[in-house]
Amino acid sequence: MSSRPTTRAVLIERHVPPEAFVERDVPLADPGPGEVHLRVAAAGVNFADLMMRAGLYGTVPPRPHSPGFEVAGEVVAVGPGVDGWRPGERAVAGLRYGGYAHDVVIPAERLLRYPEVLSPAEAAAMPVVFLTAWVCLFEAARARPEETVLVLGAGGGVGTAAVQLAVGRGLRVVGTAGEERKRRFVTEELGADACFDSRAEWESSVRASVGERGIDVALDPVGGKATAACRRLLAPLGRLVFYGLSDAVPGRRRSLPRAALAWLRTPRFHPLSLVERNIGVLGVHLLHLGSREPLLRPALEAIFQAAAAGELRPVVDRTFPLSRDGAVAAHAYIHARRNLGKVVLCAPEA
Repeated sequence: MSSRPTTRAVLIERHVPPEAFVERDVPLADPGPGEVHLRVAAAGVNFADLMMRAGLYGTVPPRPHSPGFEVAGEVVAVGPGVDGWRPGERAVAGLRYGGYAHDVVIPAERLLRYPEVLSPAEAAAMPVVFLTAWVCLFEAARARPEETVLVLGAGGGVGTAAVQLAVGRGLRVVGTAGEERKRRFVTEELGADACFDSRAEWESSVRASVGERGIDVALDPVGGKATAACRRLLAPLGRLVFYGLSDAVPGRRRSLPRAALAWLRTPRFHPLSLVERNIGVLGVHLLHLGSREPLLRPALEAIFQAAAAGELRPVVDRTFPLSRDGAVAAHAYIHARRNLGKVVLCAPEA
């Protein structure tokens, strides 16, 4: 009797610091109808992965499970009824979880070809951050040329994507970032007008930069006091787009009191307070788009086309091995807020 196929995966068994990741052989099913077996060459690491590991992310399966929302790799096999894919072809895929593995079996509809100019690591670095930025800017906020957008965390994964997308659409961009090298990169390399120190008081600097009119769009993944500052900076008909609460995960260990404090510090909005100021507040979560999820595929196709034309670029800071030790190091690196752009896990043969 032949043994059941397995693959190697990095798993969350307990909600603890990164060092508690484990690496196991897990069952690997044959691709069923409409499914594809993808050999993973690279897996993107996102801040949501850190929140998932800390037990502060809502959309997760029962433990143990593997984090990871995006992978790039090579098709190994296709299931019945799959047209348009053959073994050996390169593909990128979005997942709801499970990307920290050497193999995944997923619906063929989640696969997309990526440009030859991109490496697997670069391809895996793009879907989550660029789609998040795209939906925040162009679907939720409906940002238009010549408007002013404030990008918090402009040196991070979503931040570097948002700055590029906004500049490419003719918006004026002001950002915040925690290190001088990140602030220089955002202005000198990505084209933002200004970028201020997120670790200091930045609201008055933004106000001085944009003038009393204020900002048209604010992208906020931070929460807490930062959200209150964004609200005060909004111009009439300005839109605040909230897509994260990184203030709830300031360090390597989960702190429920700190998470609760971040939650309490984040402003609540009464409808009348929005009417009086002529402002709007929107929230974005890619996994909860529901009936609007089909908009993601054409958006990612457009993003990859722009990357192939040299108009957008994935900003990959560092790669780590696709292993337990690599995942530990990658999460620790992001916890320390050291990453400029994306961090990616790469299989040894990639």
